[in-house]
Amino acid sequence: MEAGWRSSVPIISRFLGITIYLNYSDRAPPHFHVRYAGSEATVSIDPPGVMRGHLPPRVTGIVVEWATARRADLLQDWALARTHQPLRAIDPLE
Repeated sequence: MEAGWRSSVPIISRFLGITIYLNYSDRAPPHFHVRYAGSEATVSIDPPGVMRGHLPPRVTGIVVEWATARRADLLQDWALARTHQPLRAIDPLE
């Protein structure tokens, strides 16, 4: 990943080489973005699932498990992003 990319997007979680971020300018439905080893995907929050892009199957499973466990936190960050407020970090998968 480029250093500029890291500093220009609101990253909300990182774990197992997976980077999770939201964009302030995104539109409904509520979703987040994932980067992993050159792969990218847009993932819906409720229910969690890949909307666009592609992740390796194992990573998709991990991300869906994480999003299911962190649904309330993700929806809260989505609401904050809609009003251009600072986002809160979300705990990684344990």
